[in-house]
Amino acid sequence: MPTWIFDLDNTLHDAEPYIFPEMNKLMTAYVAQHLGINAAEADALRLHYWQRYGTTLAGLLRHGHVDPEHFLAETHRFPDLARQLRPMQALHATLAQLPGRKILFTNAPEAYAVSVLRGLRVAQLFDGLVAIQHTGMRPKPSHSGYRRLLRRYRLQARDCIMVEDTAANLVTAKRLGMRTVWLGAKTHRNAHVDVAIHRLLDLPRQANRLGWLG
Repeated sequence: MPTWIFDLDNTLHDAEPYIFPEMNKLMTAYVAQHLGINAAEADALRLHYWQRYGTTLAGLLRHGHVDPEHFLAETHRFPDLARQLRPMQALHATLAQLPGRKILFTNAPEAYAVSVLRGLRVAQLFDGLVAIQHTGMRPKPSHSGYRRLLRRYRLQARDCIMVEDTAANLVTAKRLGMRTVWLGAKTHRNAHVDVAIHRLLDLPRQANRLGWLG
């Protein structure tokens, strides 16, 4: 029986309409305030750190600018979260069709991840959670978080299937021996992607075709 490793944002729900724009604003404001720079400079730095280090937080930590827990708390405040969430089509039914354990693996903080799972009404379908705090603040695609996940849940990589919207995160998964699913509008198979799907609801059918549901 496989263990399914799911990303969160843009995998279980569409974060583009509301969540990501608001998160970017909060991060830009935080960087501007704590580094004493203007909004344009802060936004450019936020984007630069995200592109270079995988998350804005990773860049801030590398350059000694921030207390991580304070940053995470201040930049993941969504008072209207329930109304902002856009679950992927047939999310609950899709997840329920997949046999085996399901683990959430996200670069987001734990409190936010739990709130999103509850807001999507799928928390009960997950057997575990690895958030950024559980990886020593080392975001995907760093190998460190993947290894911690495997140790935390006593998993073998060969028994895991990782489902992600970010191709770079699947490179690490594949190198460790996991099977990989890339989700998104313009995805395609390559050396690090076993299955490419455009809609999450296509996952059970593809998994069955490949014999992953046994």
